Amino acid sequence: MSEELKNEVEAQEVPAVEAVNPEQFLADFDWHKYEEGIEAVDEAKLKEFESALEGTVGFVNELDVIEGTVTRLTERDAIIDINSKSEGVISLNEFRYNPNLAVGDVVEVLVDKREDVSGQLVLSHKKARVIKAWDRVINAQETGEVVNGFVKCRTRGGMIVDVFGIEAFLPGSQIDVKPIRDYDQYVDKTMEFKVVKINHEFKNVVVSHKALIEADIEIQKKEIIGKLEKGQVLEGIVKNVTSYGVFIDLGGVDGLVHITDLSWSRINHPSEVVELDQKLNVVILDFDDQKTRIQLGLKQLNAHPWEALDAELKVGDKVKGKVVVLADYGAFIEVEQGVEGLIHVSEMSWSTHLRSAQDFVKVGDEVEAVVLTLDREDRKMSLGIKQLHPDPWTDITKKYPVGSKHKGTVRNYTNFGVFVELEEGIDGLVYISDLSWTKKIKHPSDFVAVGDVLDVQVLELDVENRKLNLGHKQTQENPWDGHEATYSIDSVHAGTIKEKTDKGAIVVFADGVEAFVPGRHLEKEDGSKLGKGDATDFKVLEFNKEYRRIVASHTAIFREEEAKNIKAVAKKAESAEKSTFGDIAGLADLKKKMEGKE
Repeated sequence: MSEELKNEVEAQEVPAVEAVNPEQFLADFDWHKYEEGIEAVDEAKLKEFESALEGTVGFVNELDVIEGTVTRLTERDAIIDINSKSEGVISLNEFRYNPNLAVGDVVEVLVDKREDVSGQLVLSHKKARVIKAWDRVINAQETGEVVNGFVKCRTRGGMIVDVFGIEAFLPGSQIDVKPIRDYDQYVDKTMEFKVVKINHEFKNVVVSHKALIEADIEIQKKEIIGKLEKGQVLEGIVKNVTSYGVFIDLGGVDGLVHITDLSWSRINHPSEVVELDQKLNVVILDFDDQKTRIQLGLKQLNAHPWEALDAELKVGDKVKGKVVVLADYGAFIEVEQGVEGLIHVSEMSWSTHLRSAQDFVKVGDEVEAVVLTLDREDRKMSLGIKQLHPDPWTDITKKYPVGSKHKGTVRNYTNFGVFVELEEGIDGLVYISDLSWTKKIKHPSDFVAVGDVLDVQVLELDVENRKLNLGHKQTQENPWDGHEATYSIDSVHAGTIKEKTDKGAIVVFADGVEAFVPGRHLEKEDGSKLGKGDATDFKVLEFNKEYRRIVASHTAIFREEEAKNIKAVAKKAESAEKSTFGDIAGLADLKKKMEGKE
């Protein structure tokens, strides 16, 4: 009995009273009045009676833990004889941990009440087990004894197990050595456990079933590890499947089959090859010095597919296969199970303008290709698709001579130009400067979009390096031939300021031609400057047909007028000055004549 229960029992003990004669007490007691509630019974007399019964045959104290015998079993209860004046009844729920309970079994019980309201003896097997359970549990932990427990239910992280009447915790990780996928299969089962931890403060008990299994496995493990050799073939069970490989239980020792060692063919996930609890043979590839990390192989049990490759296959032959892996630089084609060849992106099209392999094929496509290289020793093969078609550059000079005009599709553009496809395998570059005669284009995307059909003219052809230089503006008349006469130096035209920059402004004339006006030439006659959207006259200061450049000025118009006015005033002043000097000379001559006459 635990210390707490002993104290509780002692607290319920009554002080000693004088002994009375039980026969005399019963003879004098009026049971009729007591049952009818007519006459109250002196509590002291009852205690005297109980005291008198102590030591007599069949007398038991409440809270005593004694042994009783199962005399009868019903559908719900067990009838227990404790050699008292009456038998006790205990619910079979208290014996769930012992489904083999039978008549004649001796069990521990606690006297809960000697008599209830109906005079029935009240016993409890569960409370009796709890009182002695802690001593048993502690002893089981110290001695390593294997105990039986009844799995009552699931709980968060594990199971609740009835051990000696105490609810113990069975962590999910301690149920078995392999991961558990269905916890419910253990509910309502009686299993063997080891007590692994006791928390006296919180009255917690932790048990383990795995510890029992590990003890047996450890013996097997030592035997297996001692016999391991590279190249040895063993039977195992798939214990766990991960994205990177499969763990195999070799009978207490785990080994890993990496995903690359599962199949000669490429696979995306190990579940494509194996499944949980599957039995299979594996070969030992390697292990560490302690033989705790074991590397296994599955595909090594079969011959390499390259060894079964058709011996007649040679460079130049055509093969068919499925795209299994796709990268920017190319695609891997499985021509036979476990035999792959690489089609580099440069071998997918005759075009020298490289694109991504995704532009030509996708995973799962069935393709035909030509064998370009074949190395059976290193098990490498390179393939090509473009070789299935004639090289379009063979007669390029006849189809696309310099000066010829064609239509092409815009496939891509960069900061410096546009790539135009004339036909499959024939790409040409249109530099940004060759897109328009009149527009100043900052980026090709401002002029064309991918997929547009564009008129082009062949400007240059380099057969050796497979390069075509094309032009779009050359397919149209050069408007600057006519602009040369229209926008001659010093000619004046009406225009509108399109935009302003730190250095000046862009002005647009009536026919759409643009000119640059330096900042100092934006000044108006009143001293203010022209702004965006202002419309006025501009004078051409510079015209360059080759670079399609016109420089104009608004200030030069009124400055020229001012210069003319200043020149006219200066000329007039000079004329007036000469007239004045002539008058003075005439007066001098007149004076001399007059003086001579005198």
